[in-house]
Amino acid sequence: MAKFKEQRVGVLVDIQNMYYSAKALYSKKANFKRILEESVAGRKLIRAVAYGVRTAEGQEEKFFEALEKQGFEVKTKDLQIYAGGMKKADWDVGIAVDAIKMSKGLDVIILVSGDGDYIPAVEYIQNTTGCRVEVVAFKESTNSKLIEKADDFMNLSDNKKKFLI
Repeated sequence: MAKFKEQRVGVLVDIQNMYYSAKALYSKKANFKRILEESVAGRKLIRAVAYGVRTAEGQEEKFFEALEKQGFEVKTKDLQIYAGGMKKADWDVGIAVDAIKMSKGLDVIILVSGDGDYIPAVEYIQNTTGCRVEVVAFKESTNSKLIEKADDFMNLSDNKKKFLI
């Protein structure tokens, strides 16, 4: 699908999804700066938000600072540890809500995640705001229905040298 320089773009990155996909598939790390540049594709970047999880140890602080230097607004939440030892900290609802809110003032939402939980938000945005929704992720770890629903899909696996560190 065509991309036009005058399109106003918002990029929302599910850090955990990208981190674990790159690690599981290739034993590497995702290059978030390159992903941002390539997904925007010369269009008008209005906002780029990366959603991450803070641990008690705080080892991710330098990573979050690096993302901010690359042009991302970083939103974080604390890792929740439950009585049985189960850990949870996903951003699905927060990212979906932000995407819906932002879509009213943008032409394109770029979702950097392969998580199929975003399908209802993608459909809602497309059907109510007219905003395009593009998905950027590693195809091997992306829900096939999410790819199908997206207006465009960029498979990061097609150029591993560019998108992995």
